[in-house]
Amino acid sequence: MTAISRNATNTLFTTKNMAKIAILSAVSAVLMLLEFPLPIAPSFYKMDFSEVGVLIGGFALGPTAAIVIEALKILIKFLLKGSFTMGVGELSNFIIGCAMCVPAAMIYKKEKTRKNALIGLCVGTVCMTVIGVVMNYFVAIPAYVAIAHYPLDVIISMGAAIFPFIKNTFQLVIACVTPFNLIKGVLVSIVTCLLYKHVSPLLKR
Repeated sequence: MTAISRNATNTLFTTKNMAKIAILSAVSAVLMLLEFPLPIAPSFYKMDFSEVGVLIGGFALGPTAAIVIEALKILIKFLLKGSFTMGVGELSNFIIGCAMCVPAAMIYKKEKTRKNALIGLCVGTVCMTVIGVVMNYFVAIPAYVAIAHYPLDVIISMGAAIFPFIKNTFQLVIACVTPFNLIKGVLVSIVTCLLYKHVSPLLKR
């Protein structure tokens, strides 16, 4: 670890910043519990706005803070509700969430302007969408089948009830998961843009 990275880490993990991270993690966990389905995807895919808290923390405190907040958010939710996939679904959620929030925070950190914030959110949304396809196809759906004993044909049929052309896992992921994450990314980005300037002065104290 270089001297610069050590200094950045030490600056982040001050008592004041840890308190901010804890508050944002708790807020994000509560928002994660307020989940709801979207009509374009099977009902076990739930929309929530928990990434808003992660993005606000990432913009204010940097990408490392975004990772920590995302991890604590998942941990709190895991402790409150448990897991149907022995933690595999939560790991997938963590990776997909970081795929949006970390690139956005990294881009915004280079120059904290509205333009960079918008670019970061767009890049983050694209990254989340791509990683979401990969994680659902290779991790999340197989975990539901193998660990939660959710029959694959039932999962496929839930997708086919929305889009009749769906016949396999790949088509399900492309037709349902891709637009789901795009919509989530856009909505989360809009809410973050609306809230950040009002919340950021509190985080700078």
